[in-house]
Amino acid sequence: MNGLKKAGSILYKIYLSIGIASIAVMTCCVIFAVIARYCFGFSHKSLEEFITTVFAFSTFWGIGICFIENEHVTINSIFDMFPRKFQICASFFNYIVTLCVLFVMMKFGAHYALKFGSQISSGMEIPYIYMYGIIPVGCFLGIICVLIKLIGFVESLFCPAENPAVKEA
Repeated sequence: MNGLKKAGSILYKIYLSIGIASIAVMTCCVIFAVIARYCFGFSHKSLEEFITTVFAFSTFWGIGICFIENEHVTINSIFDMFPRKFQICASFFNYIVTLCVLFVMMKFGAHYALKFGSQISSGMEIPYIYMYGIIPVGCFLGIICVLIKLIGFVESLFCPAENPAVKEA
């Protein structure tokens, strides 16, 4: 099991690094675009479309990261006021709803990407499949991350001393 946890940790670091790199690239491009537009009156449609694409990529890529890091939408100060049994039930319910929403988004995102992906974008002049394709990919990776957290959560219910995931959820 130690080897599996080590491999998971390495994969997560790669996953996180890709997300951080996309935010860094987007930030640099936005700074350059703003300076070019307001100082030199220069605006390039390919760059604007690239920034939008990287923004969409980082948004859908970050779904799994937010879940692994427990940065998903939960108001902890209110959640912690409820009894322990309610917290456990609500956490389980949150995981199931999140899995369902991600599955639906993945299904319809893939359908949309395949249906309209052959059209060419006006800015970068590449097929839209490269832009729309991140929706199902990000949702699939998000599903994997939520399943990992759900497994840890269920394990913590049976072995609470070894795994503090119930408190995190």
